[in-house]
Amino acid sequence: MKAVCEVLKISLRTLQRWQGAGDVKVDGRLEAAQNRIPANRLSENDRRNILEIANCPEFASKSPSQIVPALADRGEYLASEATFYRVLRDEQQLAHRGKARVPSYRRPQPLVATGPNQVWSWDITYLTTTVAGMFFYLYIILDIFSRKIVGWEVYNEQSSEYASEVFFKAHLRENIGDKELFLHSDNGSPMKGATLLATLQRLGVVPSFSRPSVSNDNPYSESLFKTCKYHSGFPEKPFEDIDKSREWVTGFVDWYNEEHLHSGISFVTPGSRHRGEDKKILDQRDEVYKAAKAEHPERWSQNTRNWDRIDSVDLNPSKLSLKSRKKTPMK
Repeated sequence: MKAVCEVLKISLRTLQRWQGAGDVKVDGRLEAAQNRIPANRLSENDRRNILEIANCPEFASKSPSQIVPALADRGEYLASEATFYRVLRDEQQLAHRGKARVPSYRRPQPLVATGPNQVWSWDITYLTTTVAGMFFYLYIILDIFSRKIVGWEVYNEQSSEYASEVFFKAHLRENIGDKELFLHSDNGSPMKGATLLATLQRLGVVPSFSRPSVSNDNPYSESLFKTCKYHSGFPEKPFEDIDKSREWVTGFVDWYNEEHLHSGISFVTPGSRHRGEDKKILDQRDEVYKAAKAEHPERWSQNTRNWDRIDSVDLNPSKLSLKSRKKTPMK
C-alpha cells in the first residue's frame, strides 16, 4: 500500500483518511470551544453601564481615551479603553457624539419654477486682478427657469449691502412687484447678511439657502460661473481695473442672454425663453425635422428629435420626485 501511495504521490495517512471518510467523528474540542463562554466576557449589565457612562452629559463629547483616565482619577474602573471602543463600535456610536458630533443639515426645500421670475439663484465669484491676493467680485443673479442673467455687478469686496443693491435693481428691472419670488443662494456671509435679508423681507421675497459646503445645492449658479470662465473670450490675463472687468462682463451677459443656445433649455437663448419666445422656436424646429423626414424617410430609423418645451425646472428636487419623474418619450 505504501508503494501504491508513492506512485499516486499521496501519503499513506491521506489514503487512510479517504477510506474512513464514511465514519467521520466530530472533534469534541471544537464543539466545546463553540459552547464555551469566555471568562472575561462582559455581561449585559456591564455593557449598559459603559453606554450610560459614555453618553452621559459629562462624557458625551469625549472619546474613550479621555473617559477612562477621568474615571480612574475618581477611583473608578469600568473597562479598558479598547473595551469602550468595542462596545461603542457595536452600537454604532464610535463617531463623534454630543457637541463634537458633526452637525447634519437638512436638504434645502425643493423649488419648482414653471415660468420666469419665480425662482432666482445667485452667487459671487472671484475675478483675478493684477495685484496678487486681491480680487474683484462678480455678483450674478440667475432666473433658473429661463437661465437668464437678471442682475449682475462687479465690486471690490463682498458685502451684504452690495448684494442688496444688486438684487433690488434686478427686482425693479423685472417688475416683480408683489409676485411670489424665491431667492436661493449658498451660506456665505453676504447671502445671510442683515441688509440683504431685510431687503428680501421688505419686498416679500422668500430666501432659500444651500447646505454648508454643498455646492450641488446651488447648481445653476455654479454652472453659470463655469460657462463664464471657460468662455473663449475670457481674458487670459488678470483685469487691470474694475472698469475693465465690468466692460468684459457686460459683453458676456449680452452674449449669454441673447446668443448662447443653452443646453438645459432645449438649445434656445435664455432671453428668448424669458420672453416666452422659445415655444415658437421649438415648434418651428420640430416642423423642419418632420419635413426633412418626409423628404428622406430612409435617413430616419426612429422618430425625429424631441423638441418639446421644458415646462418646469426643479431646484434641489426630493429623492421621491426624482424616482417618480418619467423620461419624455422621443417623437
